[in-house]
Amino acid sequence: MIPKLMPVFLDDEHTHIILTSGRAGTKSSFVSIKAVCKALESRRCSIVVLRKFHNKIRKTVYREVLRAINRLTVPRNRFKITVSPMEVRYNRTGNTIYFTGNDSIDDTKGMIDETRPIKYVIVDELTEFFDSGEGEDELLNIEATFARGNDDSFQMIYLFNPPKNPNAPIMAWLEKMKKRPDVLHVHTDYRDVPPEWLGRKLIELAEILRASDIKMYNWLWLGLCTGIDELVYYMFDKLRHIKTPIGQYDLIGVGVDYGQQNATTFQAAGVSVKRRIIEGLGEYYHSGRESGHQRSPSQYALDFKEFCEKIQGRTGTAVSYVFIDPSAQGLAEEIKKVMPGIRIKNAQNNVALGISRVQKCMTYGIASISPEQERLEKEFGLYSYDKKSIDKGKETPIKENDHCLDAWRYLIMGLWKYIKRFLPTGEDRDDVDTEPD
Repeated sequence: MIPKLMPVFLDDEHTHIILTSGRAGTKSSFVSIKAVCKALESRRCSIVVLRKFHNKIRKTVYREVLRAINRLTVPRNRFKITVSPMEVRYNRTGNTIYFTGNDSIDDTKGMIDETRPIKYVIVDELTEFFDSGEGEDELLNIEATFARGNDDSFQMIYLFNPPKNPNAPIMAWLEKMKKRPDVLHVHTDYRDVPPEWLGRKLIELAEILRASDIKMYNWLWLGLCTGIDELVYYMFDKLRHIKTPIGQYDLIGVGVDYGQQNATTFQAAGVSVKRRIIEGLGEYYHSGRESGHQRSPSQYALDFKEFCEKIQGRTGTAVSYVFIDPSAQGLAEEIKKVMPGIRIKNAQNNVALGISRVQKCMTYGIASISPEQERLEKEFGLYSYDKKSIDKGKETPIKENDHCLDAWRYLIMGLWKYIKRFLPTGEDRDDVDTEPD
């Protein structure tokens, strides 16, 4: 473990330990090692590892504990390791590491082992409890559940990467907790870690981002609350992100945002695996409110067919996928009538995750738009968060100047399994957690 976290490993005085970090701050591997060591050395001890949602446990905290066993070179046959229920039990003493979610209040009931009281509760990805749960109230209930029956030591350990917004509720909770005498807070980042542990590639990745977007670097890698720009896509640069498409695409997709009174728009882009880029190819835009002429779904479907034919004529590649606003089923059916066999998929409409992915594509320069996508370009420079929501710690985009950006977001989300391969190693994971699948 890194020297900065050694005092935390030895600490038995503080009831609450809060570990924050940027990326590669090693806090997750650290607490997993601490959990396994406590299971090995204690006479009677149980440990609970929590995340907000059950469906995220096996690939994260559970896997990290198994890695810790390997790192400590303890033979696995000294443990009983099960998936259902998800537990790691030390055979010699019966000390057990339990894994659970807290999707509902009943999830942690019945986990108390009267013969081996719970001494440590590790709460991973704490932001989930504030973003999708009841925040501080939920944490107090968890503490009350597991502290019961302990006559001596008991410790809650919390892990999270600070959000961009310093006004976020979790940051208010952190400041409140730091004033308490029974709380220890330690913050780390990748610079606290020996370079040979991280490897040259990971350090290069951090340096690439530092050179291209210092604000994103400070948040992602240093774990600093950098603040939220009112402009959602503050990193959009005309010189960098508007390019005449070159051609030769492995597949082409179209994002569709539909409105009856509001605008309907199609945004097309091509994916080139060889050049590791997604290039904007063209746009269609019609607003009944602005033009004074309404169009029916069947008319839009004919426009869509013509739009796709033009894209294919210019590129030599047919449109492979269409990602359409889930509320526009009528339009989807009309498109199927005029373009039989076309693959239409409901767009994923997780706004926060979609924005995060679009920002990532722009930051690393793997996405560009065509000079023909004039409406989309305009919206990139106008789409903003509600300042009042930022001040309250919740970033809510204003529902203006967003029709083309919604279509572009649908497209990026729909093609993400291809696009994420173009990102630097390690950047293909999401920094914004989704709700349970």
